[in-house]
Amino acid sequence: MSRAELILLHAPSNYDFRQRSIVYGPISDVIPSSPVFEMYPIGFISIAGHLEKSGIRTRIVNIANRMLTEPGFDVERFLSRLHPAAFGIDLHWLPHAQGSLELARVVKRLHPSIPVIFGGLSSTFFYEELIGYPQVDFVVRGDSTEEPVLKLMQRIKSKGAFDDIPNVSWKDKDGMPHHNPLSWVLPDLNGIPLDYAYPVKSVIRYRSLSGMLPFNNWLDYPVTAVFTCRGCTLNCHSCGGSHYAFKSMCHRNEIAYRSPTLLADDIHSIQRYLRGPVFIIGDIRQAGNGYDDELLRAMSRRGVNGPVVLELFSPAGDDFFKKVSRVIPHYNIQMSTESHDEGVRRAFGKGWRNTDVEETIRAAITNNCRRFDLFYMIGLPKQDRVSVTGTVDYMAGLLRDHGKGKVVHPHISPLAPFIDPGSQVFDRPEEYGYRLFYRTLEQHRQALISPAWSHMLSYETNWMSRQDIVDATYEAAIGFNQAKAQFGVIRPEEAKQVEARIRKDMALIAALDRRIAGHGESSLDQDEDELALAATCLKRELQWPATSFIRSMPRILWSLCRP
Repeated sequence: MSRAELILLHAPSNYDFRQRSIVYGPISDVIPSSPVFEMYPIGFISIAGHLEKSGIRTRIVNIANRMLTEPGFDVERFLSRLHPAAFGIDLHWLPHAQGSLELARVVKRLHPSIPVIFGGLSSTFFYEELIGYPQVDFVVRGDSTEEPVLKLMQRIKSKGAFDDIPNVSWKDKDGMPHHNPLSWVLPDLNGIPLDYAYPVKSVIRYRSLSGMLPFNNWLDYPVTAVFTCRGCTLNCHSCGGSHYAFKSMCHRNEIAYRSPTLLADDIHSIQRYLRGPVFIIGDIRQAGNGYDDELLRAMSRRGVNGPVVLELFSPAGDDFFKKVSRVIPHYNIQMSTESHDEGVRRAFGKGWRNTDVEETIRAAITNNCRRFDLFYMIGLPKQDRVSVTGTVDYMAGLLRDHGKGKVVHPHISPLAPFIDPGSQVFDRPEEYGYRLFYRTLEQHRQALISPAWSHMLSYETNWMSRQDIVDATYEAAIGFNQAKAQFGVIRPEEAKQVEARIRKDMALIAALDRRIAGHGESSLDQDEDELALAATCLKRELQWPATSFIRSMPRILWSLCRP
């Protein structure tokens, strides 16, 4: 078996989730992974591909997924057998603050002489605090760390100096931190190798499938993603991936795009192996200058014909959907409208009207869109409980008017558990009507061992208290669930199952609060197998049609044999 020189580890959100009962609630309801947040970032693939191209063997191990799916998996025994030149751990999404640092502590105890490297957007924001933890040797900052990680690995192997590697924070022999300038900011993404055959080759090389899987049920639902860019044109006020956040954290003044031709090649490469949906991250229209037209032409030339999911950052009309429909016979749309309340939507950073949204839905359905996912949020500026109730009523009206054919799929979730670091709300909470309970990395790490998501929640607003946000979330979830059953989006028996789950969560949190108030106890029993379930909907409500990985095996084997 080949020995990896860099092993990239993905930690669960809470390292002790198998021993600790936590009411996770809806914090991961609108993403593919469970509350363990076992889905690793796509940056793992680009880093691994870049290092492999340069001769440094790199392995990805999804520790979180193995812990979730293999009850007997002994993390320490597994790690003790690994002897790379360095370990890399992502702290990209802040809900991994506890799990990533605890996994790093375990790694450092087992391998005190092997360096531990952190990276990701949350690592970038909290780099000064993060490098102070004894289990962290390096922090690679920024949104484009492929080349800095390569240079760092070369120096680790050669025992060279680190003081001239861009974007790297490091410790000297006395443990003193040093922070090199964050100067490596890619102008475009055309030089990044995205070898989508790498995961398959890695499984064969290291004889491990479970450690490579992106999330828990990926074998049944092999959704993949490609990205159009790093950076964003929008400034949604609580988003850690906004234009503001990328500029302040990553020194990105201009968006780095991937060429339409390369992006079409990425999608074609994936669909050589899999028949699952490919999610194109980033609105293909935001680059302007005919980027979307060029991408669609390139997809047509490459013969892309599998299911594709497009993200809309703003309304679109007939002309756009006609173009898409001609090229992609099976396309789906995802759009975050945040609220039905136009004042709330403007306060969040999006200025379009409800009539624009409704026209977009109509145009998409008219032009053969297979599925249109709409996402609403709770915990926004100027949003109170009456406004949330109004969103439920408005959504029911949308399903009444546009629900024929079960194309429209609405979802609602809280802005939870944390406000994104680097966002405008995080930096200036009072300006947007927020009060933050946690500011430091350590405070967020401690919050993640709270007994329920209602205690993890990092904020309240001038319009809703922390408890209001929790209560409004469950009330809205019940309303959405009932409307989806009424208009045939889900079956009545499914709606009954979801409502029972919602009410169980509400009862668990109420019982927990009574125990804390009465006796200071902060633990409740919760079945481990519930971790894979959503609290306020069915996980399969989020899933686009896909062919399982097992049924794709002949295609995978054939593709690997082709030049």
